[in-house]
Amino acid sequence: MHISDGILTPVWCLIWFIIAIIFLVIGINRIRKMDKENERSYMPILALMGAAVFVISVWHIPVPVTGSSSHPVGTPMASIIIGPFASVVITFIILIIQAFIGHGGLTTLGANTVSMGIVGPFSAYLLFLLFKRLKLPVWTSAGISAFIGSILVYLTTAFQLALSLNPTSVLSHWLIYSAGYIPTQLPLAIAEFIFTAGIVEYIYKNKPDLLYFYHNYHKRD
Repeated sequence: MHISDGILTPVWCLIWFIIAIIFLVIGINRIRKMDKENERSYMPILALMGAAVFVISVWHIPVPVTGSSSHPVGTPMASIIIGPFASVVITFIILIIQAFIGHGGLTTLGANTVSMGIVGPFSAYLLFLLFKRLKLPVWTSAGISAFIGSILVYLTTAFQLALSLNPTSVLSHWLIYSAGYIPTQLPLAIAEFIFTAGIVEYIYKNKPDLLYFYHNYHKRD
């Protein structure tokens, strides 16, 4: 879903940057707060998730969609483990690094952060909490949330492309761009279901205190 430089208009690049910066500021403050509140440092698990998301998302597949690609996301899983706002921060850092190795762009950092670092993590995290309220098992809640979060990342990217490239026919081109992702992204989203379900379930059974939702949701039940 990384949109390359030169694809979006300057106006839309700026708009997405502004939205991303708002979430980044909140995310940095949340990280500082979590690091102070935890007896064991919050930073090692944050760094570990950053490395994991980088590796997961760097392997991209060309797709028939203008200036973009398809790949696993990883940030829906990260949001369950380290929290959605922290996921915004690590995503932004990852996207900067990946832009210098030809994956994505610098002018589109805001747009890519919104799709991969905001829409994916927040949708997955909120769905995870909903499924937990419905008493679904942890692995099911995590897997379904990651699957939907991954799909929503690409629907958002398609929408961003349509808004910028086809302002007079946004809806129809949004559907066209979305369809371009389906052949590659659907199996990748299924893969995200599997590895997110397995990883979150393992952590929950063995080290539940490492999970963000455990501190911010589970202990209130």
